[in-house]
Amino acid sequence: MPEPGMVHVYTGAGKGKTTAALGLTVRARGRGLSVLIVQFMKGNVEYGELDPLRDIGVEIVQFGRPDFVDQHDPDPVDVKMAQEGLDYAIDRIGSGDYDMVVLDEINVATSWKLVSVEDVLDLIEGRPEKVELVLTGRYAPEEFIEAADLVTEMVEVKHYFRKGTEARDGVER
Repeated sequence: MPEPGMVHVYTGAGKGKTTAALGLTVRARGRGLSVLIVQFMKGNVEYGELDPLRDIGVEIVQFGRPDFVDQHDPDPVDVKMAQEGLDYAIDRIGSGDYDMVVLDEINVATSWKLVSVEDVLDLIEGRPEKVELVLTGRYAPEEFIEAADLVTEMVEVKHYFRKGTEARDGVER
């Protein structure tokens, strides 16, 4: 019988939440595990890591527009796309086809009221026992932290963005 999957939460204001999840993804693929990444609020953006991950057999699906979401007044299309992403994740997790699923930026999507905390908690509770589940993004709700088996908070100590450096290809995108 396979070991039960754990729930990971990578949160905090520091850089590296998605990067940590992607590193875990590479490790999982290196051991032959099947991995799905569902990205919220990251639509139609070709980040540098996507093609190499696809090349090693990771399924990646984006739900969102390339535009920034207004935290205080999200466009209805952003809410619709985030809900479509959650519905997709629920369906694919329930299929039993994946050993690991990463819900990238789901913490932000819940904080900004694009999807409900309760729906994500239902997904966590209802997933097949073997599925390793990774939730990333700032603002992880306390309920996710309580439901998780592992929580890592990235803390910004110093960042070159503060000096005006823009996102760089190969490092931030």
